[in-house]
Amino acid sequence: MISKDMTISEILRRYPQTLPIFERYGLDCFDCQIADFEQLEHGATVHKADLKALLEELNKSIS
Repeated sequence: MISKDMTISEILRRYPQTLPIFERYGLDCFDCQIADFEQLEHGATVHKADLKALLEELNKSIS
């Protein structure tokens, strides 16, 4: 299960199928070095993405 405390790169390494979801929400952090350190919650806040909806979609994509 993906949580808000996981880093963006951790999520993408474990679940590469989530990439289109990140792109849809405007989180293009996968190309950025900060993705290794940035937690999902922070990335969603910075990019003004709905964290709850993002988490729901990400977790649905891995189930």
